[in-house]
Amino acid sequence: MPFWLVKSEPDAFSWEQQVTHGVEPWTGVRNHMAKNNLKAMAVGDHAFFYHSNIGKEVVGVVEVVRAAYPDPTIEPGEKGDWVCVDMKAVAPMPVPVTLAALKADPRFAELALIRQSRLSVMAVSAEHWALICALGGYQG
Repeated sequence: MPFWLVKSEPDAFSWEQQVTHGVEPWTGVRNHMAKNNLKAMAVGDHAFFYHSNIGKEVVGVVEVVRAAYPDPTIEPGEKGDWVCVDMKAVAPMPVPVTLAALKADPRFAELALIRQSRLSVMAVSAEHWALICALGGYQG
């Protein structure tokens, strides 16, 4: 099963809102690489929920419950075949894993979050997934 990391600014859409909403479409992605990652997601895939800008930390785990479909936030006349997926909260990260901790650990040198910091939807290797889960005390 592939693993992912999705980023959201907590003042725009937070982990707490994800939990409260239950299933929520992951909309508004307007980067082609991130869009291709959304298209590659399958129902049942898990992703880290990452607070960007404020906090800069992995705060939870979400599951893809609907594969890619046209993003309903596309504006009339907007160019691009933008998509979204539906996510549901699985569990909070018992101990949030900060970007600073990941950057300080050489095992994460190849993690997309470190190498492509502006990308909002990225793949996470099984090895990195297990390491981040261990750092955060997540046993899902």
